[in-house]
Amino acid sequence: MLYPVIPLYLESIGYGTVLIGILEGIAEFLSGMAKIYTGSLSDSYKRRLPFVQIGYFLSVLSRPLMGLLPYAAPIVGARILDRGGKGIRSGARDALLADESTAENRAEVFGFHRSMDTLGAVIGPLAAMLFLFFFPKNYKAIFLLTIVPGALAILCTFMIKEKKVKAPKRVDFSLKKHFKYFSKASKPYKKLLFIFLLFALVNSSDMFLIFKAKELGMHEQHILLAYVLFNFVFALSAFPIGRLADKFGKINMIIIGLLIYSGCYALFGFANTEGFVYAGLILYGLYYACTDGVIKAKLLEYTQKEDKSSALGLYLGLNSISLLIANVGAGLIWKSFGSTYLFVGTIILSLAIVLALLLFRKNLSLG
Repeated sequence: MLYPVIPLYLESIGYGTVLIGILEGIAEFLSGMAKIYTGSLSDSYKRRLPFVQIGYFLSVLSRPLMGLLPYAAPIVGARILDRGGKGIRSGARDALLADESTAENRAEVFGFHRSMDTLGAVIGPLAAMLFLFFFPKNYKAIFLLTIVPGALAILCTFMIKEKKVKAPKRVDFSLKKHFKYFSKASKPYKKLLFIFLLFALVNSSDMFLIFKAKELGMHEQHILLAYVLFNFVFALSAFPIGRLADKFGKINMIIIGLLIYSGCYALFGFANTEGFVYAGLILYGLYYACTDGVIKAKLLEYTQKEDKSSALGLYLGLNSISLLIANVGAGLIWKSFGSTYLFVGTIILSLAIVLALLLFRKNLSLG
């Protein structure tokens, strides 16, 4: 309900692209730290579910704060709390999925998760769009309404039964212990991690796509509808694409996804009508379906089973930190040179990463 509403809400209370880029970057940075730390902690504690439950609780708690207190400090605090919650749950949640899958069907399992998760991102914006139709500009009420599905989601987590594993008598909570997975990670994992983080440095927040739509003069209802279309495509395609990735190669699917991403940004970069926005967001949904779960599944091929949460937490964490740079940079480029320079620059850099994957694939020993 909230993701496509947040940039519209922030702009309505005076936030520009640079401030939003900085806000998103800070939130993602702290979320990244939480992903790395709690991902490793989950492996040490040998439990997943408590981290999932705490993470969802913090995110649900943060939503009404942003809408009720439209000032810089509360908004920053609420956004950090929200992303912190995501950071706490992400590695453990993905490890929980990995625990219930095998190497042969892992991309399919992650794809199924993304389909179900994104189905909520179809229904939510539709509900927000309907609400704003009857109550225009009433963003605060939407923030409050999100408490209901959030609370139901938390309650549902208590129905999950994770595999029972004997927990250690003592868990080390020191920062030093839980930020050192990279030193023990395998070489193929590190190679892949480096490539994916390079791409993360040019992959700025989805919010800039929404800003582009607004720059073209699209009505808020149409922007929300376009965002629903993106999530619908993602939800519809993530599961079958995950199955295809397991069958025909995860790296092949990731390369296809990055090419589709470049096509999406080309449409946005030269958009002059609403049709470009709708077509671009269709491609954006396909890009996410080709990469989001597939990348995690590929990284786990080079990870020991006792380190699944640590490996996923490190990737998700460093990816979030890279987004700090990407979001701040995107905001500054937009403000200084305009949106076209941002989108064209992103296309060039993303195609360079695709070329690197293709040229050095054999040397990197990636299948």
